Amino acid sequence: MLDLVRRRYLWFAISILTIIPGLISMLVFGLNLGVDFSGGARWEIHIPSISETRDGLENDINAVFTESGIEGARTQLSQGTTNNQQFVIAFVRSKSVQSDSAERKAVETGLTSKFGADTRIETVQTVGETVRGRSIRNAIVAVFIASLAIMGYLWAAFRGTPNPLRYGVCAIIAMLHDVLVVIGMASILGWLIGLEVDALFMTAVLTVISFSVHDTIVVFDRVRENVRRSSDDYERVVNRSIVQTLTRSINTQFTSFFTLTALLLFGGESIRSFVLILLLGLISGTYSSIFNAAQLLVVWENREWRNWFGRGKDNVKPATAA
Repeated sequence: MLDLVRRRYLWFAISILTIIPGLISMLVFGLNLGVDFSGGARWEIHIPSISETRDGLENDINAVFTESGIEGARTQLSQGTTNNQQFVIAFVRSKSVQSDSAERKAVETGLTSKFGADTRIETVQTVGETVRGRSIRNAIVAVFIASLAIMGYLWAAFRGTPNPLRYGVCAIIAMLHDVLVVIGMASILGWLIGLEVDALFMTAVLTVISFSVHDTIVVFDRVRENVRRSSDDYERVVNRSIVQTLTRSINTQFTSFFTLTALLLFGGESIRSFVLILLLGLISGTYSSIFNAAQLLVVWENREWRNWFGRGKDNVKPATAA
């Protein structure tokens, strides 16, 4: 039988090596926060197709904002087609503006003057300091409450097994692994391609948490069944449970993987970042449920932390049936 548990520290090392680049990126570059978390305004502007280069068009849009009294605007472009007519959607980040302000009217006038009468401002989303602070607080509270609820649920669901708390704690550690992978990748992608951390990103993170715990519970449930049926030592029981659920886990996640990949390629610009985060979380969640969560149960059972860094080798608890 495939022995995955015996190599558990190799899987842990792979996880750490995956997380470290993201942590370094967060320390160096931070996260590219959207208006939901950084405040300011986000403009969506429809522009008829023009012959300018991408850089030239971005510079011209930024210049219109500067001339209208809005300094420091940043523009990203996306192209689309309707009725065989190409057009450009410009997403512009700027400081906060009021809906009836002179600055907004000046931008509108400047854009139509520069790019034609068919140019129009589709939406302007403005987030003030109060809403910004509330968004950050609510995001942290949402993740914290979700974590507590998951740990409490797993403790209750596995209360008939020895030490049921470890199932909840190990699931939360695996879940945090996935959150760190996703946030780290968001930092790297924010630096590379301008991916923004906004309210939709938080929705994706909470969905990733669900993905992660869902597959972990499947493995844990098989561990519980096998512990009741077998007198084998705990490490072998956990390994057998992982192998028994391995095909199911991979097949189930592959169906979601194909769906998300199709959405990533053909779903449109507005949901591309959201789908990309879901896809990264799905891959990380599949890995952590197989190679981290259940392996942590064995570490807890053997109390292996007492032997880390060469300490207390004589005190290692021999593996026994739970």
